[in-house]
Amino acid sequence: MSGSQINNPLHGVTLEQVVTKLQAHYGWEELARRVNINCFKKDPSVKSSLKFLRKTAWARTEVEALYIKTFAASAPKTPAPSPWPQRKRGE
Repeated sequence: MSGSQINNPLHGVTLEQVVTKLQAHYGWEELARRVNINCFKKDPSVKSSLKFLRKTAWARTEVEALYIKTFAASAPKTPAPSPWPQRKRGE
């Protein structure tokens, strides 16, 4: 059960961390261009964005997808260790 989230790039990442990291990377103007929601356009702040995203599932999905596309895709993939022992040729 402990490995059930191994392939989830958002595992252990809070929504506040997602918004803060995206804002630092893109800035509010570019973030509003990429995800067309008013909380990024008019008087943007992390607090108002979190309030809106927690209530609006479709917007949260778009923001999380942008986060994954931006940050998780560039992270090096570490393959899960094989549960099977390595065999030498000829065995």
